[in-house]
Amino acid sequence: MELVLILLVAGVLLLLLETVLPGLIAGIVGFCCLMVGVVLGYVEFGAYTGNIILVAVLAGLLIGFACWVKFFPDSSMARLLVSKGTSGDIKTEQPQLLNQTGVAYTQLRPSGTALINGKRVDVVTEGALIGRGTPLRVVAVEGLRVVVRALDAEQQARAQELKQTNT
Repeated sequence: MELVLILLVAGVLLLLLETVLPGLIAGIVGFCCLMVGVVLGYVEFGAYTGNIILVAVLAGLLIGFACWVKFFPDSSMARLLVSKGTSGDIKTEQPQLLNQTGVAYTQLRPSGTALINGKRVDVVTEGALIGRGTPLRVVAVEGLRVVVRALDAEQQARAQELKQTNT
């Protein structure tokens, strides 16, 4: 009886140590201790007591895991192990590009690169092929996607007028 209890307690302690020790070794050894403890419970005490030990171990693992998921991320130990800092803003969303005009830097079939406000921007068309050097307008910004449409002659003239009045 003592060996079964020692194996079960050692298994639980090793699984708890796994949360702070790297390498997965303590967790594997702890799980093996629990398995051997259950098997020895079946061998030494029969099926009824072995089943009780097995159910207790499984219930303990489930309850322990649920408690760990609920309480560990907010604990002081987790704050020591998990970095909450950021190392910069990648500025992927660009809502300021909406309704801006530019030129296709590469052929857009349907994605490619455009020069908008003097900067290269990865863009996608509404589906039509747009040749290199074609004037275009940003018609939508959907998260990381910048959707463009080719300008016709009338829209090109209005865009030129707006650029001249702004400069």
